[in-house]
Amino acid sequence: MTQSPTAPAIPAMPIGTGLVSETALSVAHGPSAEPTRVLARFEDWARRTPQAPAVIDRAQIWTYQDLDAAAALVAADLADRVRPGDLVGVCLDRSTALVVTAVALARLGAVYLPLGPRPGERRIQAVTEDLDIACLIGDPDVLPAEHRSGEHFPLLLPTDGVNAPAAAVAAFADSVRGTRRAPEGALYAVLTSGSTGRPKAVAVAESSLSVALDWYRAETGLAPGDRQSLLIGVAFDPHLLELWAALTSGAALVPAPDDTRWDSHVLTDWWRDTALTHAVAATPTVEPLLDRPWPQNLKLRHLVVGGDRMRRRPAADVTATVHNAYGPAEATVVTTTHTMRGTDPEAGDQVPPPIGTALPGVTLVVTDVEGRPVARGQEGELRVGGHCLALGYLDPELTARRFTSPASDLALPSVDRLYRTGDRVRMNADGSLDFLGRLDDQVKISGVRIEPVEVEAAFEQDPRVRTAVVTVLRDSSGHGRLVAHVRPADGAECPAGDLLAAVRAWLPEQAVPTAVRIVDGFPLDANGKVDRPALAAQAQSESESQAAVPPRSTTTDDLADDLAAATATERLVLTTVRDLLGRPGTGLGDNFTDAGGTSMVAARLLATVERETGIRLRAPELLRSTDLRAFSALLDQRRTPRPEGA
Repeated sequence: MTQSPTAPAIPAMPIGTGLVSETALSVAHGPSAEPTRVLARFEDWARRTPQAPAVIDRAQIWTYQDLDAAAALVAADLADRVRPGDLVGVCLDRSTALVVTAVALARLGAVYLPLGPRPGERRIQAVTEDLDIACLIGDPDVLPAEHRSGEHFPLLLPTDGVNAPAAAVAAFADSVRGTRRAPEGALYAVLTSGSTGRPKAVAVAESSLSVALDWYRAETGLAPGDRQSLLIGVAFDPHLLELWAALTSGAALVPAPDDTRWDSHVLTDWWRDTALTHAVAATPTVEPLLDRPWPQNLKLRHLVVGGDRMRRRPAADVTATVHNAYGPAEATVVTTTHTMRGTDPEAGDQVPPPIGTALPGVTLVVTDVEGRPVARGQEGELRVGGHCLALGYLDPELTARRFTSPASDLALPSVDRLYRTGDRVRMNADGSLDFLGRLDDQVKISGVRIEPVEVEAAFEQDPRVRTAVVTVLRDSSGHGRLVAHVRPADGAECPAGDLLAAVRAWLPEQAVPTAVRIVDGFPLDANGKVDRPALAAQAQSESESQAAVPPRSTTTDDLADDLAAATATERLVLTTVRDLLGRPGTGLGDNFTDAGGTSMVAARLLATVERETGIRLRAPELLRSTDLRAFSALLDQRRTPRPEGA
């Protein structure tokens, strides 16, 4: 096997020589599992409990009978144009309409490809140029230009309720259809970050998803009468675990309003108000909850957390069972989990918990660069096999590189493929895994897997940009942010704001850098390659030096550069935003989103404001503010005057 150029050299451990016993190798198997059916389980509940709630959408309840009938109508409307195996891009948010669409496409045998409610214009163009997309389903007003002007077929999808589309159509645009189709047997496909600058799609079979769903039901006890969140962003595969877990358990799905992802207080209020019993959430969303007393009067029994490394264990006051989950999209959402309860002796420990042990039907192998297992306790690359594996990418060459055969002398019953995750892990004596980082350049930002080269390619689409290099800076708590280092084309002017606005059409929110540095050139390492650590160090030093410059005396109009003239509230807001974004040049006249603010940054800003002032503001109030000065003024209006002398 060819050594990865980015992988560290891990010594190969001889097998069968007596130096390492078979039981001491980093190989672990989950309990046995057999694939089941997904759609058939939903249809069984629709027959057995037709009046049970399937979706609770604010005041409106959709029963299993209602959902089944609505999906049947949509499937019938699409049947003449969408064939089994066709890829259908779904441009809907977390809503009843999304649930109906997922069931309808499964019934047709079409492949559900979730793209999110507002996919970037350039990103969706790249997808439709590469993949044979039969149609896009969504609100016609927010579809890409080629599909806004194409043939539209109205669909009877719900247009009321949480995140509902104003209208829904199936949009056909044959002129932009690519050539790659989903492999036979695919239930869904999702996009992951692509090293070529274009997103890559991975296809998953119904049987693979069924094993994860069977585990979820057995582990959490999800059953009729329970309420399951529909919270994860639709462009990311964990929402499929939420959606189908409920529908195959006879439980009810509860779609989450958009502001729950911006504000941890809103999230827990939503859990309480909707009487949720089961939830799935991204690690960065849950982390702020673990830094304060756990909310009381929740019915939440199980919380599955994943997408990024947990940095501490839940405290003793956490009443829900928390499952620290790990799993790439190529291994069907969840591969390993570690379960934590408030009654555990380790509760509240300020150390990262393990990512856990193998799910049923999952085989874990920690290998050296030759693909041979290392001894337990040694670091290596995690490779995954078993029922959980995806069918592969829609690019056969990429599939061949990442889904490989086990080493010839490694006996793995019923495992003929292993997926190379690129993650560096260590297997403990009990078979659990500690996550140690990546072997390549791929990073996690706000729980989303991102390849910097994809972000670089998005910048380089701009004719004003000659070359772009993206690095990651992390703060003391481990939170990462992207910084783009841009070398302009000869004579080109490259305002940072213009560049960021352009790349938003190509990238998901989490992949948009918070800062752009214009540079004349790049430092090189001994091999003549761009020295990324040196670039990151330059950005860090520049950020620190700019932050340390004493503010100069100036007028109110110069508040963007002068903290000395700011009010106490403006100073709090501005210094916090500058710190979170790593952009010392951010001013009070800047709009939060235009300055690089994301949902995760907003949540951390609001948490800091509440901690320092006792005032709780909501994310929409931040997003509606014209600039940071207006947001500061709103905060001042909410302050309760303290008694004199207090």
